[in-house]
Amino acid sequence: MQPHCNAKFSDYSKYFAVLAGVALLLLSGHHVEGVAPAQQGILTPQEQRGKQIYVQGTSASSQAILAYLGTESLEVDGSAMACANCHGLDGQGKPEGGVTPSNITWEALTKPYGVTHPNGRKHPAYTERALELALTRGLDPAGNKLLNVMPRYQMSRADMADLLAYLKRLGTDRDPGITENSIKLGTVVPTKGALAEMGQAVKAVLSAYFDELNSQGGIYHRQLELKVAETGETPASTRANVERLLQDEQVFALTGAITAGADQELFTLAAERAVPLVGPLTLYPSSGAPLNRQVFYLLSGLDGQARVLVNFAVQKPAANKTGVTIVYPGTASARSVAAAIKDQYRKDGWSAPETYEYALAAYDAVAIARKLSQTDQSAIFFLGSGAEALALTREAEKLHWSPQLYLPGAIVGQEILTAPTSFDHKIFLSFPTSPAAQTPQGVKDFRTLADKYRLPAHHLAAQLSAYAAAQVLVEALKRSGRDLSREKLIAALEGFYEFESGVMPALTYNPNRRIGALGAYIVSLDLNKKQFVPVSGWLNAN
Repeated sequence: MQPHCNAKFSDYSKYFAVLAGVALLLLSGHHVEGVAPAQQGILTPQEQRGKQIYVQGTSASSQAILAYLGTESLEVDGSAMACANCHGLDGQGKPEGGVTPSNITWEALTKPYGVTHPNGRKHPAYTERALELALTRGLDPAGNKLLNVMPRYQMSRADMADLLAYLKRLGTDRDPGITENSIKLGTVVPTKGALAEMGQAVKAVLSAYFDELNSQGGIYHRQLELKVAETGETPASTRANVERLLQDEQVFALTGAITAGADQELFTLAAERAVPLVGPLTLYPSSGAPLNRQVFYLLSGLDGQARVLVNFAVQKPAANKTGVTIVYPGTASARSVAAAIKDQYRKDGWSAPETYEYALAAYDAVAIARKLSQTDQSAIFFLGSGAEALALTREAEKLHWSPQLYLPGAIVGQEILTAPTSFDHKIFLSFPTSPAAQTPQGVKDFRTLADKYRLPAHHLAAQLSAYAAAQVLVEALKRSGRDLSREKLIAALEGFYEFESGVMPALTYNPNRRIGALGAYIVSLDLNKKQFVPVSGWLNAN
Protein backbone atom coordinates (compact mmCIF):
# COMPACT_ATOMS: atom_id res chain seq x y z
CA MET A 1 0.00 0.00 0.00
CA GLN A 2 1.36 3.36 -0.96
CA PRO A 3 0.98 6.52 1.12
CA HIS A 4 -1.49 9.11 -0.09
CA CYS A 5 -0.44 12.62 -0.88
CA ASN A 6 -1.27 14.08 2.53
CA ALA A 7 0.80 11.58 4.55
CA LYS A 8 2.78 14.19 6.45
CA PHE A 9 5.63 13.89 8.91
CA SER A 10 3.16 14.93 11.61
CA ASP A 11 1.16 11.74 10.97
CA TYR A 12 4.19 9.74 12.06
CA SER A 13 4.84 11.94 15.07
CA LYS A 14 1.25 11.52 16.17
CA TYR A 15 1.32 7.77 15.66
CA PHE A 16 4.49 7.22 17.65
CA ALA A 17 3.19 9.52 20.37
CA VAL A 18 0.13 7.30 20.80
CA LEU A 19 2.21 4.16 20.57
CA ALA A 20 4.57 5.56 23.19
CA GLY A 21 1.60 6.15 25.43
CA VAL A 22 0.74 2.48 25.14
CA ALA A 23 4.37 1.43 25.62
CA LEU A 24 4.73 3.52 28.76
CA LEU A 25 2.24 1.19 30.42
CA LEU A 26 5.24 -1.03 30.95
CA LEU A 27 8.30 1.07 30.29
CA SER A 28 7.55 4.06 32.31
CA GLY A 29 42.60 -11.61 -14.73
CA HIS A 30 42.51 -13.03 -18.32
CA HIS A 31 41.16 -11.51 -21.54
CA VAL A 32 38.69 -13.40 -23.74
CA GLU A 33 37.26 -12.03 -26.97
CA GLY A 34 38.31 -8.51 -25.96
CA VAL A 35 36.49 -8.71 -22.61
CA ALA A 36 38.27 -6.82 -19.81
CA PRO A 37 38.85 -8.57 -16.50
CA ALA A 38 36.19 -8.09 -13.84
CA GLN A 39 36.57 -4.91 -11.87
CA GLN A 40 35.79 -4.19 -8.26
CA GLY A 41 33.09 -1.70 -7.36
CA ILE A 42 29.37 -1.20 -7.78
CA LEU A 43 27.65 -3.40 -10.35
CA THR A 44 26.43 -1.76 -13.53
CA PRO A 45 22.66 -1.88 -14.18
CA GLN A 46 23.24 -4.71 -16.67
CA GLU A 47 25.31 -6.66 -14.14
CA GLN A 48 22.64 -6.08 -11.49
CA ARG A 49 20.02 -7.54 -13.82
CA GLY A 50 22.33 -10.46 -14.52
CA LYS A 51 22.81 -11.01 -10.80
CA GLN A 52 19.05 -11.26 -10.35
CA ILE A 53 18.96 -14.01 -12.97
CA TYR A 54 21.92 -15.81 -11.37
CA VAL A 55 20.60 -15.60 -7.81
CA GLN A 56 16.83 -15.75 -8.30
CA GLY A 57 16.29 -17.28 -11.73
CA THR A 58 13.99 -14.40 -12.66
CA SER A 59 14.24 -11.56 -15.16
CA ALA A 60 14.11 -7.88 -14.21
CA SER A 61 11.97 -7.41 -17.31
CA SER A 62 9.49 -10.05 -16.04
CA GLN A 63 10.06 -12.14 -19.17
CA ALA A 64 9.88 -15.87 -18.62
CA ILE A 65 13.00 -17.88 -17.87
CA LEU A 66 12.54 -21.63 -18.16
CA ALA A 67 14.79 -24.54 -17.20
CA TYR A 68 14.78 -28.03 -18.76
CA LEU A 69 16.01 -31.04 -16.81
CA GLY A 70 17.34 -34.46 -17.83
CA THR A 71 16.94 -36.42 -21.02
CA GLU A 72 13.17 -35.97 -20.87
CA SER A 73 13.54 -32.18 -20.77
CA LEU A 74 11.23 -31.66 -17.83
CA GLU A 75 10.21 -27.99 -17.90
CA VAL A 76 10.28 -25.96 -14.68
CA ASP A 77 10.30 -22.28 -13.87
CA GLY A 78 13.76 -20.75 -13.81
CA SER A 79 13.24 -19.54 -10.25
CA ALA A 80 13.24 -23.17 -9.11
CA MET A 81 16.63 -23.81 -10.73
CA ALA A 82 18.54 -20.56 -10.14
CA CYS A 83 22.27 -20.87 -10.87
CA ALA A 84 23.21 -19.89 -7.31
CA ASN A 85 21.26 -22.84 -5.91
CA CYS A 86 24.02 -25.20 -7.03
CA HIS A 87 27.01 -23.03 -7.88
CA GLY A 88 26.69 -20.79 -4.83
CA LEU A 89 26.78 -17.04 -4.50
CA ASP A 90 30.53 -17.11 -5.12
CA GLY A 91 30.34 -19.46 -8.14
CA GLN A 92 32.62 -22.02 -6.48
CA GLY A 93 30.01 -24.79 -6.44
CA LYS A 94 28.21 -26.36 -3.50
CA PRO A 95 28.60 -30.19 -3.23
CA GLU A 96 25.20 -31.74 -2.71
CA GLY A 97 23.74 -35.21 -3.18
CA GLY A 98 27.03 -36.68 -4.41
CA VAL A 99 27.36 -34.03 -7.13
CA THR A 100 29.98 -31.28 -7.09
CA PRO A 101 28.99 -28.43 -9.43
CA SER A 102 31.79 -26.83 -11.41
CA ASN A 103 33.58 -23.65 -10.43
CA ILE A 104 32.01 -21.15 -12.82
CA THR A 105 33.91 -18.02 -11.87
CA TRP A 106 35.15 -16.22 -14.98
CA GLU A 107 38.76 -16.93 -14.06
CA ALA A 108 38.07 -20.67 -13.85
CA LEU A 109 36.00 -20.79 -17.05
CA THR A 110 38.56 -18.93 -19.15
CA LYS A 111 41.79 -20.69 -18.17
CA PRO A 112 43.83 -20.58 -21.41
CA TYR A 113 44.94 -24.19 -21.09
CA GLY A 114 41.39 -25.45 -20.65
CA VAL A 115 39.99 -27.76 -18.00
CA THR A 116 40.12 -31.47 -17.22
CA HIS A 117 37.27 -32.55 -14.94
CA PRO A 118 37.50 -35.38 -12.36
CA ASN A 119 35.45 -37.67 -14.64
CA GLY A 120 37.99 -37.20 -17.46
CA ARG A 121 35.95 -34.76 -19.52
CA LYS A 122 38.21 -32.17 -21.19
CA HIS A 123 37.47 -28.92 -22.97
CA PRO A 124 39.24 -25.69 -23.95
CA ALA A 125 38.54 -22.33 -22.33
CA TYR A 126 35.03 -20.94 -22.51
CA THR A 127 34.14 -17.97 -24.67
CA GLU A 128 30.91 -16.02 -24.41
CA ARG A 129 29.40 -18.06 -27.23
CA ALA A 130 30.55 -21.32 -25.70
CA LEU A 131 29.06 -20.36 -22.36
CA GLU A 132 25.78 -19.51 -24.02
CA LEU A 133 25.73 -22.99 -25.63
CA ALA A 134 26.43 -24.57 -22.26
CA LEU A 135 23.51 -22.70 -20.72
CA THR A 136 21.02 -23.34 -23.52
CA ARG A 137 22.10 -26.71 -24.99
CA GLY A 138 24.09 -28.37 -22.22
CA LEU A 139 27.34 -28.61 -24.24
CA ASP A 140 30.87 -27.64 -23.19
CA PRO A 141 33.37 -25.91 -25.57
CA ALA A 142 34.49 -29.32 -26.89
CA GLY A 143 30.92 -30.36 -27.69
CA ASN A 144 30.72 -32.78 -24.75
CA LYS A 145 27.38 -33.12 -23.02
CA LEU A 146 27.25 -31.72 -19.51
CA LEU A 147 25.84 -33.80 -16.67
CA ASN A 148 22.08 -34.30 -16.74
CA VAL A 149 21.76 -32.43 -13.44
CA MET A 150 22.82 -29.26 -15.26
CA PRO A 151 19.62 -27.53 -16.48
CA ARG A 152 19.33 -26.08 -19.95
CA TYR A 153 17.81 -22.62 -19.93
CA GLN A 154 15.53 -20.69 -22.23
CA MET A 155 15.59 -16.91 -21.88
CA SER A 156 15.54 -13.79 -24.03
CA ARG A 157 18.67 -12.54 -25.77
CA ALA A 158 18.69 -9.50 -23.50
CA ASP A 159 18.50 -11.67 -20.38
CA MET A 160 21.29 -13.90 -21.68
CA ALA A 161 23.49 -10.85 -22.26
CA ASP A 162 22.75 -9.65 -18.73
CA LEU A 163 23.61 -13.03 -17.24
CA LEU A 164 26.88 -13.28 -19.16
CA ALA A 165 27.80 -9.76 -18.04
CA TYR A 166 27.31 -10.75 -14.41
CA LEU A 167 29.17 -14.05 -14.75
CA LYS A 168 32.27 -12.02 -15.59
CA ARG A 169 31.97 -10.44 -12.14
CA LEU A 170 31.15 -13.66 -10.30
CA GLY A 171 33.76 -14.47 -7.70
CA THR A 172 35.08 -10.91 -7.65
CA ASP A 173 31.71 -9.27 -6.97
CA ARG A 174 32.17 -7.73 -3.55
CA ASP A 175 29.36 -5.80 -1.97
CA PRO A 176 30.22 -2.30 -0.72
CA GLY A 177 30.74 -1.41 2.89
CA ILE A 178 32.72 -4.48 3.96
CA THR A 179 36.39 -4.52 4.91
CA GLU A 180 38.44 -6.91 6.99
CA ASN A 181 37.78 -4.76 10.04
CA SER A 182 34.47 -2.99 9.52
CA ILE A 183 30.92 -3.06 8.18
CA LYS A 184 29.34 0.25 7.19
CA LEU A 185 25.63 0.53 8.00
CA GLY A 186 23.34 3.45 7.29
CA THR A 187 20.14 5.03 8.51
CA VAL A 188 17.92 7.93 7.44
CA VAL A 189 16.58 10.43 9.97
CA PRO A 190 15.06 13.92 9.91
CA THR A 191 17.11 16.69 11.50
CA LYS A 192 14.63 19.53 10.95
CA GLY A 193 10.93 20.04 11.43
CA ALA A 194 8.36 18.11 13.45
CA LEU A 195 10.29 14.84 13.49
CA ALA A 196 13.75 16.24 14.28
CA GLU A 197 13.69 15.10 17.91
CA MET A 198 12.49 11.67 16.89
CA GLY A 199 15.29 11.46 14.35
CA GLN A 200 17.89 12.28 16.99
CA ALA A 201 16.41 9.68 19.34
CA VAL A 202 16.54 6.99 16.65
CA LYS A 203 20.12 7.92 15.74
CA ALA A 204 21.08 7.81 19.42
CA VAL A 205 19.69 4.33 20.03
CA LEU A 206 21.29 2.89 16.87
CA SER A 207 24.64 4.44 17.75
CA ALA A 208 24.42 3.15 21.31
CA TYR A 209 23.52 -0.38 20.23
CA PHE A 210 26.36 -0.59 17.70
CA ASP A 211 28.85 1.01 20.09
CA GLU A 212 27.97 -1.53 22.76
CA LEU A 213 28.38 -4.38 20.29
CA ASN A 214 31.73 -2.97 19.13
CA SER A 215 32.94 -2.81 22.72
CA GLN A 216 32.37 -6.56 22.87
CA GLY A 217 34.42 -7.25 19.73
CA GLY A 218 31.95 -6.50 16.96
CA ILE A 219 30.81 -9.20 14.56
CA TYR A 220 33.53 -11.64 13.49
CA HIS A 221 36.04 -9.00 14.63
CA ARG A 222 34.48 -6.37 12.42
CA GLN A 223 33.38 -3.05 13.92
CA LEU A 224 30.01 -1.61 12.90
CA GLU A 225 30.15 1.97 11.56
CA LEU A 226 26.91 3.95 11.46
CA LYS A 227 26.51 6.48 8.65
CA VAL A 228 23.56 8.87 8.56
CA ALA A 229 21.59 10.53 5.78
CA GLU A 230 19.11 13.33 6.45
CA THR A 231 15.58 13.38 5.13
CA GLY A 232 14.98 16.22 2.70
CA GLU A 233 12.16 18.68 2.21
CA THR A 234 10.67 16.53 -0.56
CA PRO A 235 10.61 12.78 -1.26
CA ALA A 236 12.93 13.37 -4.22
CA SER A 237 15.48 15.20 -2.10
CA THR A 238 15.34 12.48 0.54
CA ARG A 239 16.07 9.88 -2.12
CA ALA A 240 18.95 12.02 -3.43
CA ASN A 241 20.42 12.26 0.07
CA VAL A 242 20.29 8.49 0.51
CA GLU A 243 21.79 7.93 -2.94
CA ARG A 244 24.72 10.13 -1.91
CA LEU A 245 25.09 8.15 1.30
CA LEU A 246 25.24 4.87 -0.62
CA GLN A 247 27.68 6.29 -3.14
CA ASP A 248 29.99 8.28 -0.87
CA GLU A 249 30.05 6.00 2.17
CA GLN A 250 29.61 2.67 0.34
CA VAL A 251 27.03 1.52 2.89
CA PHE A 252 26.38 -2.23 3.07
CA ALA A 253 22.83 -2.09 4.50
CA LEU A 254 20.32 0.36 5.96
CA THR A 255 18.40 -0.04 9.20
CA GLY A 256 15.94 1.84 11.40
CA ALA A 257 15.39 4.47 8.70
CA ILE A 258 12.54 6.93 9.21
CA THR A 259 11.09 6.87 5.72
CA ALA A 260 8.16 9.20 6.49
CA GLY A 261 6.85 10.87 3.36
CA ALA A 262 9.36 9.14 1.09
CA ASP A 263 8.40 5.49 1.53
CA GLN A 264 8.00 4.66 -2.13
CA GLU A 265 11.11 6.54 -3.19
CA LEU A 266 13.36 4.82 -0.65
CA PHE A 267 11.85 1.35 -1.08
CA THR A 268 12.34 1.68 -4.84
CA LEU A 269 15.92 2.87 -4.33
CA ALA A 270 16.66 -0.13 -2.11
CA ALA A 271 15.47 -2.43 -4.90
CA GLU A 272 17.37 -0.59 -7.63
CA ARG A 273 20.63 -0.56 -5.69
CA ALA A 274 20.11 -4.03 -4.16
CA VAL A 275 20.78 -2.66 -0.68
CA PRO A 276 18.99 -4.39 2.22
CA LEU A 277 16.75 -2.12 4.30
CA VAL A 278 15.94 -3.68 7.66
CA GLY A 279 13.20 -2.35 9.90
CA PRO A 280 12.23 0.99 8.31
CA LEU A 281 9.98 3.03 10.58
CA THR A 282 6.96 3.41 8.31
CA LEU A 283 3.18 3.39 8.38
CA TYR A 284 3.07 1.98 4.86
CA PRO A 285 4.88 -1.34 4.48
CA SER A 286 4.47 -2.66 0.95
CA SER A 287 3.15 -6.21 1.09
CA GLY A 288 1.78 -6.60 -2.42
CA ALA A 289 3.27 -8.19 -5.52
CA PRO A 290 5.90 -8.02 -6.78
CA LEU A 291 7.81 -8.60 -3.56
CA ASN A 292 10.59 -6.13 -2.77
CA ARG A 293 13.33 -8.56 -1.70
CA GLN A 294 15.48 -5.89 -0.11
CA VAL A 295 13.05 -4.47 2.45
CA PHE A 296 12.25 -6.25 5.72
CA TYR A 297 9.56 -4.57 7.81
CA LEU A 298 9.00 -5.12 11.49
CA LEU A 299 5.27 -4.50 11.90
CA SER A 300 1.98 -4.58 10.02
CA GLY A 301 0.71 -1.58 8.11
CA LEU A 302 -2.76 -0.12 8.02
CA ASP A 303 -4.22 -2.85 5.82
CA GLY A 304 -2.95 -5.65 8.06
CA GLN A 305 -4.14 -3.85 11.18
CA ALA A 306 -7.54 -3.28 9.58
CA ARG A 307 -7.89 -6.99 8.88
CA VAL A 308 -7.17 -7.72 12.53
CA LEU A 309 -9.84 -5.19 13.53
CA VAL A 310 -12.33 -7.08 11.37
CA ASN A 311 -11.40 -10.43 12.91
CA PHE A 312 -11.93 -8.89 16.34
CA ALA A 313 -15.09 -7.00 15.42
CA VAL A 314 -17.01 -9.93 13.96
CA GLN A 315 -16.90 -11.59 17.35
CA LYS A 316 -19.18 -8.81 18.59
CA PRO A 317 -22.87 -8.95 17.63
CA ALA A 318 -23.00 -5.28 16.66
CA ALA A 319 -20.32 -5.67 14.02
CA ASN A 320 -21.13 -9.01 12.42
CA LYS A 321 -24.51 -8.06 11.02
CA THR A 322 -25.84 -5.50 8.62
CA GLY A 323 -25.50 -1.94 9.81
CA VAL A 324 -21.72 -1.78 9.43
CA THR A 325 -20.19 1.07 7.41
CA ILE A 326 -16.65 1.99 6.40
CA VAL A 327 -16.14 5.77 6.45
CA TYR A 328 -13.01 6.97 4.68
CA PRO A 329 -11.48 9.88 2.76
CA GLY A 330 -11.17 9.65 -1.02
CA THR A 331 -7.47 8.80 -1.16
CA ALA A 332 -5.71 5.84 -2.73
CA SER A 333 -4.42 4.54 0.59
CA ALA A 334 -7.75 4.86 2.38
CA ARG A 335 -9.52 3.08 -0.47
CA SER A 336 -6.95 0.31 -0.24
CA VAL A 337 -7.58 -0.15 3.48
CA ALA A 338 -11.35 -0.05 2.92
CA ALA A 339 -10.96 -2.78 0.30
CA ALA A 340 -8.97 -4.87 2.79
CA ILE A 341 -11.76 -4.51 5.37
CA LYS A 342 -14.41 -5.61 2.87
CA ASP A 343 -12.25 -8.52 1.73
CA GLN A 344 -11.68 -9.66 5.32
CA TYR A 345 -15.40 -9.57 6.08
CA ARG A 346 -15.97 -11.90 3.13
CA LYS A 347 -13.18 -14.21 4.28
CA ASP A 348 -14.74 -14.32 7.74
CA GLY A 349 -18.05 -15.37 6.21
CA TRP A 350 -19.99 -12.12 6.51
CA SER A 351 -21.46 -9.68 4.04
CA ALA A 352 -19.19 -6.80 3.10
CA PRO A 353 -19.96 -3.53 4.93
CA GLU A 354 -21.45 -0.46 3.31
CA THR A 355 -19.04 2.33 2.37
CA TYR A 356 -19.13 6.09 2.78
CA GLU A 357 -16.40 8.02 0.99
CA TYR A 358 -15.90 11.74 1.56
CA ALA A 359 -13.71 14.29 -0.19
CA LEU A 360 -10.47 14.87 1.64
CA ALA A 361 -10.99 18.62 1.98
CA ALA A 362 -14.75 18.45 2.53
CA TYR A 363 -15.26 16.42 5.69
CA ASP A 364 -18.68 17.11 7.24
CA ALA A 365 -19.10 15.31 10.57
CA VAL A 366 -22.63 16.68 11.00
CA ALA A 367 -23.86 15.30 7.68
CA ILE A 368 -22.14 11.94 8.15
CA ALA A 369 -23.50 11.49 11.67
CA ARG A 370 -27.02 12.44 10.60
CA LYS A 371 -27.06 10.10 7.61
CA LEU A 372 -25.57 7.07 9.38
CA SER A 373 -27.69 7.48 12.51
CA GLN A 374 -30.87 7.53 10.42
CA THR A 375 -30.01 4.08 9.04
CA ASP A 376 -29.13 2.90 12.57
CA GLN A 377 -25.59 1.83 11.78
CA SER A 378 -24.27 -0.20 14.71
CA ALA A 379 -20.55 -0.27 13.88
CA ILE A 380 -18.27 2.11 12.00
CA PHE A 381 -14.79 1.47 10.61
CA PHE A 382 -13.31 4.94 10.40
CA LEU A 383 -10.22 5.66 8.29
CA GLY A 384 -9.99 9.44 8.53
CA SER A 385 -7.86 11.39 10.98
CA GLY A 386 -8.17 11.26 14.73
CA ALA A 387 -9.58 14.79 14.80
CA GLU A 388 -12.23 13.77 12.26
CA ALA A 389 -13.12 10.69 14.29
CA LEU A 390 -13.47 12.82 17.41
CA ALA A 391 -15.74 15.26 15.57
CA LEU A 392 -17.93 12.35 14.45
CA THR A 393 -18.32 11.06 18.02
CA ARG A 394 -19.35 14.50 19.27
CA GLU A 395 -21.96 14.93 16.55
CA ALA A 396 -23.19 11.37 17.20
CA GLU A 397 -23.67 12.13 20.89
CA LYS A 398 -25.94 15.03 20.01
CA LEU A 399 -28.09 12.55 18.10
CA HIS A 400 -28.05 10.03 20.98
CA TRP A 401 -26.31 7.58 18.68
CA SER A 402 -23.20 5.72 19.84
CA PRO A 403 -22.12 2.94 17.47
CA GLN A 404 -18.99 0.90 18.02
CA LEU A 405 -16.06 2.65 16.37
CA TYR A 406 -13.04 0.78 14.93
CA LEU A 407 -9.88 2.63 13.92
CA PRO A 408 -6.29 1.65 13.06
CA GLY A 409 -4.23 3.17 15.86
CA ALA A 410 -1.84 4.76 13.37
CA ILE A 411 -4.36 7.39 12.30
CA VAL A 412 -5.31 8.80 15.71
CA GLY A 413 -3.65 10.95 18.32
CA GLN A 414 -4.20 11.49 22.02
CA GLU A 415 -7.25 13.62 21.17
CA ILE A 416 -9.38 10.49 20.81
CA LEU A 417 -9.24 10.13 24.63
CA THR A 418 -11.48 13.22 24.84
CA ALA A 419 -14.36 11.53 23.00
CA PRO A 420 -17.77 11.69 24.71
CA THR A 421 -18.25 9.18 27.52
CA SER A 422 -21.22 7.72 25.63
CA PHE A 423 -18.49 5.99 23.59
CA ASP A 424 -16.81 4.57 26.69
CA HIS A 425 -15.41 1.12 25.81
CA LYS A 426 -17.01 1.42 22.36
CA ILE A 427 -13.93 2.70 20.56
CA PHE A 428 -11.39 0.07 19.47
CA LEU A 429 -7.92 0.76 18.12
CA SER A 430 -5.44 -1.63 16.55
CA PHE A 431 -1.74 -1.40 17.37
CA PRO A 432 1.00 -3.53 15.75
CA THR A 433 2.85 -3.85 19.06
CA SER A 434 2.07 -3.67 22.76
CA PRO A 435 3.67 -3.91 26.20
CA ALA A 436 2.30 -7.45 26.22
CA ALA A 437 4.89 -8.32 23.55
CA GLN A 438 7.78 -7.20 25.74
CA THR A 439 9.75 -9.66 27.83
CA PRO A 440 11.30 -8.86 31.24
CA GLN A 441 14.78 -9.54 29.82
CA GLY A 442 14.08 -7.39 26.76
CA VAL A 443 12.96 -4.49 28.93
CA LYS A 444 15.98 -4.92 31.21
CA ASP A 445 18.41 -4.99 28.28
CA PHE A 446 16.94 -1.85 26.75
CA ARG A 447 16.94 0.01 30.05
CA THR A 448 20.55 -0.98 30.65
CA LEU A 449 21.53 0.38 27.23
CA ALA A 450 19.48 3.53 27.77
CA ASP A 451 21.07 4.21 31.13
CA LYS A 452 24.63 3.52 29.99
CA TYR A 453 24.42 5.70 26.89
CA ARG A 454 21.99 8.27 28.33
CA LEU A 455 19.41 7.80 25.62
CA PRO A 456 16.67 10.45 25.34
CA ALA A 457 13.62 9.97 27.54
CA HIS A 458 11.26 10.94 24.72
CA HIS A 459 10.07 9.10 21.57
CA LEU A 460 10.24 5.76 23.34
CA ALA A 461 8.17 3.87 20.77
CA ALA A 462 10.40 5.00 17.90
CA GLN A 463 13.48 4.09 19.93
CA LEU A 464 12.13 0.60 20.60
CA SER A 465 11.41 0.11 16.89
CA ALA A 466 14.93 1.20 15.92
CA TYR A 467 16.38 -0.95 18.72
CA ALA A 468 14.50 -4.00 17.42
CA ALA A 469 15.57 -3.24 13.83
CA ALA A 470 19.22 -3.10 14.92
CA GLN A 471 18.84 -6.43 16.72
CA VAL A 472 17.37 -8.06 13.63
CA LEU A 473 20.17 -6.75 11.41
CA VAL A 474 22.91 -7.80 13.82
CA GLU A 475 21.46 -11.28 14.24
CA ALA A 476 21.27 -11.67 10.44
CA LEU A 477 24.89 -10.49 10.10
CA LYS A 478 25.95 -13.13 12.60
CA ARG A 479 24.03 -15.86 10.78
CA SER A 480 25.54 -14.78 7.45
CA GLY A 481 29.05 -15.71 8.62
CA ARG A 482 32.42 -14.11 8.08
CA ASP A 483 32.16 -14.35 4.27
CA LEU A 484 29.49 -11.68 4.17
CA SER A 485 27.38 -10.52 1.23
CA ARG A 486 24.05 -8.82 0.77
CA GLU A 487 22.57 -11.99 -0.68
CA LYS A 488 23.73 -13.98 2.34
CA LEU A 489 22.20 -11.35 4.58
CA ILE A 490 18.87 -11.64 2.76
CA ALA A 491 19.02 -15.44 2.96
CA ALA A 492 19.72 -15.23 6.69
CA LEU A 493 16.79 -12.87 7.23
CA GLU A 494 14.50 -15.17 5.28
CA GLY A 495 15.36 -17.88 7.80
CA PHE A 496 14.04 -15.93 10.81
CA TYR A 497 11.27 -17.74 12.66
CA GLU A 498 9.69 -16.29 15.80
CA PHE A 499 12.77 -14.16 16.47
CA GLU A 500 12.45 -12.42 19.83
CA SER A 501 13.74 -8.88 20.15
CA GLY A 502 12.25 -8.64 23.63
CA VAL A 503 10.54 -5.33 22.90
CA MET A 504 7.93 -6.21 20.26
CA PRO A 505 6.11 -9.26 18.83
CA ALA A 506 8.17 -12.18 17.56
CA LEU A 507 9.35 -11.72 13.95
CA THR A 508 9.14 -14.25 11.14
CA TYR A 509 10.36 -13.83 7.56
CA ASN A 510 10.58 -16.17 4.59
CA PRO A 511 11.09 -15.82 0.82
CA ASN A 512 7.46 -14.77 0.44
CA ARG A 513 7.04 -12.73 3.61
CA ARG A 514 8.60 -9.38 4.44
CA ILE A 515 6.49 -8.23 7.40
CA GLY A 516 7.94 -9.78 10.54
CA ALA A 517 5.00 -9.41 12.93
CA LEU A 518 1.93 -9.81 10.75
CA GLY A 519 -0.92 -8.89 13.06
CA ALA A 520 -1.95 -6.51 15.83
CA TYR A 521 -3.30 -6.01 19.32
CA ILE A 522 -6.66 -4.41 20.02
CA VAL A 523 -7.00 -1.63 22.60
CA SER A 524 -10.20 -0.02 23.84
CA LEU A 525 -10.63 3.35 25.54
CA ASP A 526 -11.69 4.02 29.11
CA LEU A 527 -13.00 7.52 28.52
CA ASN A 528 -13.67 8.20 32.18
CA LYS A 529 -10.07 7.49 33.19
CA LYS A 530 -8.68 8.77 29.87
CA GLN A 531 -6.54 5.70 29.23
CA PHE A 532 -6.02 2.78 26.86
CA VAL A 533 -7.30 -0.64 27.92
CA PRO A 534 -5.94 -3.79 26.21
CA VAL A 535 -8.82 -6.05 25.15
CA SER A 536 -7.02 -8.74 23.17
CA GLY A 537 -3.82 -10.64 22.95
CA TRP A 538 -1.88 -10.94 19.69
CA LEU A 539 -4.18 -11.49 16.71
CA ASN A 540 -2.74 -12.66 13.38
CA ALA A 541 -3.68 -10.90 10.16
CA ASN A 542 -4.91 -13.56 7.76
